[in-house]
Formats: sequence, C-alpha cells, structure tokens
Amino acid sequence: MNALYPRPAILDITPYKPGESRIPGFVEPIKLASNESPLGPSPKVRDAIAAQMDRLHLYPDGDATALRQAIAARHDIKPDNIVCTAGSEQMLHLLVRAYAGPGDEVLYPRYGFLVYALAAKSAGATPVEAPQAVDHTDIDVILNHVTARTRIVFLANPNNPTGTYLPAVDIRRLRENLPREVLMVVDEAYAEYVDRPDYESAMPLVENSDNNVVVTRTFSKAYGLAALRVGWTYCPPPVVDVIRRIRYSFAVTTLGQVSAIAALGDRDHLARAKAHNDAWLPWLTAELEALDIKVTPSVANFALAHFRGGAEEAKAADAHLRRDGIIVRPVAGYGLPQCLRITVGREHENRKLIDSLKQFRGL
Repeated sequence: MNALYPRPAILDITPYKPGESRIPGFVEPIKLASNESPLGPSPKVRDAIAAQMDRLHLYPDGDATALRQAIAARHDIKPDNIVCTAGSEQMLHLLVRAYAGPGDEVLYPRYGFLVYALAAKSAGATPVEAPQAVDHTDIDVILNHVTARTRIVFLANPNNPTGTYLPAVDIRRLRENLPREVLMVVDEAYAEYVDRPDYESAMPLVENSDNNVVVTRTFSKAYGLAALRVGWTYCPPPVVDVIRRIRYSFAVTTLGQVSAIAALGDRDHLARAKAHNDAWLPWLTAELEALDIKVTPSVANFALAHFRGGAEEAKAADAHLRRDGIIVRPVAGYGLPQCLRITVGREHENRKLIDSLKQFRGL
C-alpha cells in the first residue's frame, strides 16, 4: 500500500508560532508579545457587535461591500480595488498561491515577517532572503537579489520585527527598478502608528503602476481588532480579479465587517491609540537603554531589545519575565536570538516590565 504524502515542500515548513497568551500559574499574565493595541477596540465596536446578535444565522456579505466602501471613504481610494480577507496574513498566502509556484522565487529582506517564507513554501516556491542589517533595509541589496525566477517581492513598511521604516523615495525606487512581471507587495500592518515626514503609504503606487503593486493593511494592530481577523488589500484591477477567483467565499465574518466599519468611524479612539504609543514607546526605549539594553529605533508599537550578553542573556531575561507573569516575544526564529521583541503596553504593564528587568539586572 502506498503511503499518503503531501507535496515535498510542505514538510520543510516550520509552523508559525504566534506570541504566547498563557503562563501556568497566572490567570491574567501581562501579554507584550503580539503587538496588540493596549487600548483595545473602540467602544463603538461593542455596540456594532451587539446589534448583530439576532443575525448570526445569516451568512456575511462575501464581498464585504459596506466595509470596502468605508475603507475607500476613509483613505480616498477606490472600493472596487479593495479585497477584504481574514487578516492581512491570509492575503499574503493568496498572493503567493496566485503568482508563484514550483521553480519560482519569493524575495524578501532578512529580518522580514516570517509568514513570507511560509507562504512561499506552502505554494512550492522558493523563499529567498536578501541580506540586510537589523536597523536598515537596503533597496539596492533587494534589487541585486532579483533573478529571472523572482515572482514576488515582499516588503513590510514599517518592518516587523525591527520597527524600522523606509521613506517613500526608497519605496518608489524599488518599484521603478523591479521588472514589471514581479509583483511588489508592501505590507503596511503598522502604518497607522507612523507620522514621519518622509513616510507615505504605497497606495498611490497601486494606481500608478503597471498592475504589479499591492498594499496590505490590517485592523489587528492600531484598531484593536486582532481577535476578529480583518485585513484588506488595495490592488490593481487585474490582481483583484485573480484573488476573487481563489479567495474564501466568506473570508470576513459579519462581526468582523461591522466591527471594522465601527472602528473606522471612531477617529478619536484611533488617535488615542496613537497618542498612547507616541508617549510610551520613547519611554520604554529610554528605560531599556538605561539598563544597557540596546533598542533598534522603532516607529511601530514595539521595541526590538538587544541583549549585549547575546542569546543566553536574552533567554534568561525572557525566563525571568515569565516568572513575573510577563510574556514578550523571543525572535530567534527571525535570526535574532540575542533579542526580545516587546510590545508597548498599558502604563502599569510597561512599568512592571521595566521593574522586572531591573530585578533581572540586580538593580
């Protein structure tokens, strides 16, 4: 009898490990591992969900029409160019499935989001890392790694797990120098946190390209809807057509759609989330560096903390924090075993984190 085997590349995949949520012995640990919004969702989201309780027996709108219209109005873009998915991660997989396969390459910067490689392998394509420094993504290095087999280039801006960003001029230069048969995917999961004068969304490039640029966004971060899994992508019409052919019939639940619409309508809550991050990210950075823990300059809602004692010290610090009921994110899987990624939390969470690290240092 023949054994049943999956495609060869599938068994080469190391499953993505999300940030942990539990520590034995702690009912409510402090979770600073997954870059979630410490303020949670807008109060209007709760009202929107409550209004749907008598409609849960009905299928959602598969096209997410009202949500696409709300997104388009908020960003002054075209609703017909928007595709909504169960988080932006689902779109990353769909894009690879649609445009790359065996014999093709999917290119991304080193220290980029782990899902880019996973999506490539799941489609039978070859993931290719462009070597990079931790604190800077070099567009020329990415371009030098484009080959005749490259089908997709993934670029997160701001980047996860480093929190760094690329100015608009670099994003445009990448687009201008990529072959037109290569799809450029700009992952803007943390865009709502950035207000640097040289940073811009890549969405204008979607309309001014040769149909080879897409931009992914999510409601999981600044909008505080991580549990509901709502993402969206701005695409040229040919890409919309392709993705509509392979996406799930009901990718975004009704609760997800009405919640995202409510979140978009509460600009004050989004502003509070950004203001909280603007206040506490610099504080967290300064406190870590005062403990001789280097931090990569970040524009997102997390800090990448480098321990000078290397991987062993980072591992020991993580264990110490867990004993105090604090969960952060080890990033050895990103090639950064000497680092921990730490989400900006609420005030008491941030202060308890620093107090715990001071004890770890013997202070």
